[in-house]
Amino acid sequence: MIWLYILIFIGSLFLLLSSGTLLVHSLTKIARFLGWKEFVVAFFVVAMAGSAPNFFVGINSAINGIPQLSFGDVVGGNIVDLTLAIALAVLITRTAIPVESKMVQTSTIFTSVVAVLPLLLIFDGKLGRGDGLILIGVFLFYVFWIFSKGDRFRQVYDGKDKEIIKGFKDFIKDLGKVIFSLILLMVAAEGIVRSSLFFAESFGLSLPIIGILIIGLGNALPEIYFAVASAKRGHTAMILGDLMGSIIVPATLVLGIVAFIHPIEVDNFSPFAIARIFLVLSAFLFFFAIKTGRKITTKEAIGLLFIYILFVVVEILVK
Repeated sequence: MIWLYILIFIGSLFLLLSSGTLLVHSLTKIARFLGWKEFVVAFFVVAMAGSAPNFFVGINSAINGIPQLSFGDVVGGNIVDLTLAIALAVLITRTAIPVESKMVQTSTIFTSVVAVLPLLLIFDGKLGRGDGLILIGVFLFYVFWIFSKGDRFRQVYDGKDKEIIKGFKDFIKDLGKVIFSLILLMVAAEGIVRSSLFFAESFGLSLPIIGILIIGLGNALPEIYFAVASAKRGHTAMILGDLMGSIIVPATLVLGIVAFIHPIEVDNFSPFAIARIFLVLSAFLFFFAIKTGRKITTKEAIGLLFIYILFVVVEILVK
């Protein structure tokens, strides 16, 4: 049995790699056809679709009466996106990620706040339906803010660019490639999560720890590889669009819907105590890294990577 899950894990990794490259290429062309900024396209296409595993985990956990698993998934995934994903994109490609746009700068502040917002709302031990509506409202507010001014989402591209789509048929083809790539990414993530769950249960890890360390990391794998693939192709705006969206969407829309369907009650915060501390720390360092020099450098990436490694080590040692 264990060999089967090892094969599933390895096969899912290869599937993740092959589909990520196709996704970046197709999204680049779509951005040029729509005249949207790559940040916005990555946010609303990749991040929204990439949050589907978080949504399915949330719905299934709520139906089965264990919505704490969904909460752990989102908290763990946000820590991964704020630290590991960004760090690997910078360190593997050896390229700093510039953050010069005012819209992206503002989105950075919004992302840092949203990342810890569910922790503030559940401070009383319950993320109820009212809290869920607040989270959904925060998401809708951000969407309205993005599209309220054209300069926040529109961008003029050079017509001579090789990536440009010549007609609507080409746009439909590339949109189909995006959907196909996203399906492959989600299948790969599911394979990794399932196999990781098997390994975790074999070592006797608790449900919240599985949600934070295993499912959170597994659901963030598409964002991690998308960030690396985008950096290699020079599309750094897509990295931040995807990663910020992958934090904002699960922390607001997904948790909001889950909480509205089935309130999330946490009687014992001890499994989340460490994750809560590291999530706040990760959000602060992410904000600080971008604000200091309007780019994420190699040194800052090493710092973010160290935070993630320290988080995993502390979680395991305390367990």
